[in-house]
Amino acid sequence: MARCAEQFEAELRPDYEFIVNTVPEGARVLDLGCGEGTLLKMLVDRKGVRGTGIEIVEERVYEAVEKGLTIHHGDFYEALSYYPDDCFDYVILSQTLQQAHETVAVITESLRVGRFLVASFPNFAHWKPRLQLLLKGRAPVTGALPYQWYDTPNVHSLSIKDFQVFTREQGIRIVGHFYLAKRGRVRFWPNLRAAYGVFVVEKIGGPARGRAVE
Repeated sequence: MARCAEQFEAELRPDYEFIVNTVPEGARVLDLGCGEGTLLKMLVDRKGVRGTGIEIVEERVYEAVEKGLTIHHGDFYEALSYYPDDCFDYVILSQTLQQAHETVAVITESLRVGRFLVASFPNFAHWKPRLQLLLKGRAPVTGALPYQWYDTPNVHSLSIKDFQVFTREQGIRIVGHFYLAKRGRVRFWPNLRAAYGVFVVEKIGGPARGRAVE
Protein backbone atom coordinates (compact mmCIF):
# COMPACT_ATOMS: atom_id res chain seq x y z
CA MET A 1 0.00 0.00 0.00
CA ALA A 2 2.81 2.44 0.85
CA ARG A 3 4.40 1.85 -2.55
CA CYS A 4 1.10 2.52 -4.31
CA ALA A 5 0.65 5.72 -2.32
CA GLU A 6 4.09 6.95 -3.38
CA GLN A 7 3.40 6.17 -7.03
CA PHE A 8 0.05 7.97 -6.82
CA GLU A 9 1.63 11.08 -5.26
CA ALA A 10 4.39 11.09 -7.87
CA GLU A 11 1.76 11.02 -10.61
CA LEU A 12 0.07 14.03 -9.02
CA ARG A 13 3.37 15.91 -8.84
CA PRO A 14 4.82 16.17 -12.35
CA ASP A 15 7.79 18.16 -11.09
CA TYR A 16 9.20 15.15 -9.22
CA GLU A 17 10.62 13.34 -12.25
CA PHE A 18 12.24 16.50 -13.59
CA ILE A 19 13.86 17.26 -10.24
CA VAL A 20 15.16 13.69 -9.90
CA ASN A 21 16.64 13.91 -13.39
CA THR A 22 18.28 17.26 -12.54
CA VAL A 23 20.03 16.31 -9.30
CA PRO A 24 23.29 14.40 -9.95
CA GLU A 25 24.38 11.14 -8.37
CA GLY A 26 25.56 11.36 -4.78
CA ALA A 27 24.67 15.03 -4.30
CA ARG A 28 24.09 16.55 -0.87
CA VAL A 29 20.42 17.55 -0.84
CA LEU A 30 18.23 19.57 1.53
CA ASP A 31 14.48 19.29 0.82
CA LEU A 32 12.55 22.17 2.41
CA GLY A 33 8.94 21.40 3.24
CA CYS A 34 9.53 17.78 2.26
CA GLY A 35 6.06 16.52 3.31
CA GLU A 36 5.93 12.74 3.61
CA GLY A 37 9.34 12.47 1.96
CA THR A 38 8.23 11.06 -1.40
CA LEU A 39 10.59 13.19 -3.50
CA LEU A 40 13.50 12.79 -1.10
CA LYS A 41 12.99 9.02 -1.08
CA MET A 42 13.05 8.99 -4.89
CA LEU A 43 16.32 10.92 -4.85
CA VAL A 44 17.89 8.58 -2.31
CA ASP A 45 16.79 5.44 -4.14
CA ARG A 46 17.53 6.54 -7.70
CA LYS A 47 20.48 8.91 -7.27
CA GLY A 48 22.04 7.83 -4.00
CA VAL A 49 21.91 11.37 -2.62
CA ARG A 50 22.83 12.25 0.93
CA GLY A 51 19.49 13.77 1.76
CA THR A 52 17.96 15.71 4.63
CA GLY A 53 14.42 17.04 4.85
CA ILE A 54 12.69 19.71 6.91
CA GLU A 55 8.93 19.53 7.53
CA ILE A 56 6.70 21.45 9.93
CA VAL A 57 3.71 19.06 10.00
CA GLU A 58 4.44 16.43 12.64
CA GLU A 59 2.38 13.63 11.06
CA ARG A 60 4.26 14.04 7.78
CA VAL A 61 7.58 13.88 9.62
CA TYR A 62 6.61 10.49 11.06
CA GLU A 63 5.68 9.18 7.61
CA ALA A 64 8.96 10.41 6.12
CA VAL A 65 11.01 8.88 8.94
CA GLU A 66 9.24 5.55 8.35
CA LYS A 67 10.72 5.65 4.84
CA GLY A 68 14.18 5.64 6.41
CA LEU A 69 14.83 9.35 5.78
CA THR A 70 16.57 11.94 7.95
CA ILE A 71 13.94 14.58 8.68
CA HIS A 72 14.01 17.57 11.00
CA HIS A 73 10.72 18.77 12.45
CA GLY A 74 10.27 22.53 12.29
CA ASP A 75 9.93 25.66 10.19
CA PHE A 76 12.41 25.50 7.33
CA TYR A 77 13.19 29.23 7.37
CA GLU A 78 14.28 29.08 11.00
CA ALA A 79 16.16 25.81 10.41
CA LEU A 80 18.19 27.24 7.52
CA SER A 81 20.06 29.57 9.88
CA TYR A 82 21.66 26.58 11.62
CA TYR A 83 23.44 25.32 8.51
CA PRO A 84 26.90 26.62 7.46
CA ASP A 85 27.64 28.06 4.04
CA ASP A 86 27.77 25.67 1.07
CA CYS A 87 27.00 22.53 3.09
CA PHE A 88 24.60 21.24 0.40
CA ASP A 89 24.87 20.89 -3.35
CA TYR A 90 21.14 21.32 -3.96
CA VAL A 91 18.38 22.88 -1.88
CA ILE A 92 14.87 21.99 -3.07
CA LEU A 93 11.68 24.00 -2.75
CA SER A 94 9.23 21.68 -4.45
CA GLN A 95 5.92 23.56 -4.60
CA THR A 96 6.64 25.21 -1.26
CA LEU A 97 7.99 28.52 -2.58
CA GLN A 98 4.48 29.98 -2.90
CA GLN A 99 3.83 29.02 0.74
CA ALA A 100 6.88 30.81 2.18
CA HIS A 101 6.09 33.98 4.11
CA GLU A 102 9.63 35.38 3.84
CA THR A 103 10.27 34.62 0.19
CA VAL A 104 13.42 36.69 -0.35
CA ALA A 105 14.94 35.53 2.94
CA VAL A 106 14.20 31.87 2.22
CA ILE A 107 15.76 32.03 -1.24
CA THR A 108 18.76 34.01 0.02
CA GLU A 109 19.39 31.52 2.83
CA SER A 110 18.88 28.57 0.48
CA LEU A 111 21.56 29.93 -1.85
CA ARG A 112 23.85 30.49 1.12
CA VAL A 113 23.70 26.90 2.35
CA GLY A 114 23.37 25.32 -1.12
CA ARG A 115 25.24 25.64 -4.39
CA PHE A 116 22.01 25.42 -6.41
CA LEU A 117 18.36 25.97 -5.58
CA VAL A 118 15.65 23.97 -7.36
CA ALA A 119 12.27 25.69 -7.10
CA SER A 120 9.00 24.43 -8.56
CA PHE A 121 5.62 26.11 -8.25
CA PRO A 122 2.18 26.24 -9.88
CA ASN A 123 1.94 28.91 -12.57
CA PHE A 124 -0.90 31.29 -11.71
CA ALA A 125 -0.76 32.75 -15.24
CA HIS A 126 -1.65 29.43 -16.89
CA TRP A 127 -4.55 29.80 -19.31
CA LYS A 128 -7.00 27.83 -17.13
CA PRO A 129 -6.78 30.15 -14.09
CA ARG A 130 -6.88 33.15 -16.42
CA LEU A 131 -10.00 31.89 -18.14
CA GLN A 132 -11.79 31.02 -14.90
CA LEU A 133 -11.04 34.43 -13.45
CA LEU A 134 -12.24 36.14 -16.64
CA LEU A 135 -15.46 34.16 -17.11
CA LYS A 136 -16.47 33.43 -13.51
CA GLY A 137 -14.90 36.35 -11.68
CA ARG A 138 -13.80 34.05 -8.86
CA ALA A 139 -10.49 32.78 -7.53
CA PRO A 140 -9.55 29.92 -9.88
CA VAL A 141 -9.47 26.25 -8.88
CA THR A 142 -7.52 23.91 -11.17
CA GLY A 143 -5.47 20.74 -10.97
CA ALA A 144 -2.36 22.82 -10.27
CA LEU A 145 -4.25 25.17 -7.92
CA PRO A 146 -6.70 22.77 -6.24
CA TYR A 147 -7.69 24.83 -3.18
CA GLN A 148 -10.48 27.27 -2.52
CA TRP A 149 -9.39 30.81 -1.64
CA TYR A 150 -10.29 30.29 2.04
CA ASP A 151 -8.32 27.09 2.66
CA THR A 152 -5.31 27.43 0.37
CA PRO A 153 -1.84 27.04 1.93
CA ASN A 154 -0.47 29.37 -0.75
CA VAL A 155 0.62 32.76 0.54
CA HIS A 156 1.70 34.07 -2.86
CA SER A 157 0.30 33.67 -6.37
CA LEU A 158 3.17 33.88 -8.82
CA SER A 159 3.68 33.20 -12.49
CA ILE A 160 6.63 31.92 -14.47
CA LYS A 161 7.25 35.45 -15.71
CA ASP A 162 7.10 36.78 -12.13
CA PHE A 163 9.85 34.40 -11.07
CA GLN A 164 12.02 35.29 -14.07
CA VAL A 165 11.74 39.00 -13.24
CA PHE A 166 12.38 38.28 -9.55
CA THR A 167 15.64 36.44 -10.24
CA ARG A 168 16.96 39.32 -12.36
CA GLU A 169 16.11 41.84 -9.66
CA GLN A 170 17.69 39.74 -6.89
CA GLY A 171 20.95 38.97 -8.69
CA ILE A 172 20.13 35.30 -9.21
CA ARG A 173 21.08 33.35 -12.33
CA ILE A 174 18.74 30.78 -13.90
CA VAL A 175 20.90 27.85 -15.01
CA GLY A 176 18.11 25.44 -15.90
CA HIS A 177 14.35 25.39 -16.32
CA PHE A 178 11.45 23.11 -17.20
CA TYR A 179 7.90 24.11 -17.94
CA LEU A 180 5.28 21.43 -17.38
CA ALA A 181 1.68 20.80 -18.36
CA LYS A 182 -0.56 17.79 -17.82
CA ARG A 183 0.79 16.08 -20.94
CA GLY A 184 4.46 16.79 -20.33
CA ARG A 185 7.04 19.43 -21.06
CA VAL A 186 6.06 22.82 -22.53
CA ARG A 187 8.58 24.57 -24.79
CA PHE A 188 6.62 27.51 -26.24
CA TRP A 189 4.71 30.30 -24.46
CA PRO A 190 5.27 28.75 -21.03
CA ASN A 191 3.70 31.60 -19.05
CA LEU A 192 0.42 30.88 -20.82
CA ARG A 193 0.63 27.13 -21.48
CA ALA A 194 2.54 25.63 -18.52
CA ALA A 195 0.77 24.63 -15.32
CA TYR A 196 4.07 24.40 -13.41
CA GLY A 197 7.49 26.00 -13.58
CA VAL A 198 10.67 24.28 -12.37
CA PHE A 199 13.82 26.39 -12.09
CA VAL A 200 17.42 25.68 -11.13
CA VAL A 201 19.14 28.86 -9.96
CA GLU A 202 22.41 30.05 -8.45
CA LYS A 203 23.60 33.33 -7.01
CA ILE A 204 25.39 35.66 -9.43
CA GLY A 205 28.89 36.51 -8.24
CA GLY A 206 29.43 33.23 -6.42
CA PRO A 207 32.26 30.81 -7.27
CA ALA A 208 32.17 29.23 -10.71
CA ARG A 209 30.09 26.07 -10.46
CA GLY A 210 29.33 25.02 -14.01
CA ARG A 211 25.87 24.43 -15.37
CA ALA A 212 23.39 22.46 -13.30
CA VAL A 213 21.19 21.25 -16.14
CA GLU A 214 20.78 21.73 -19.87
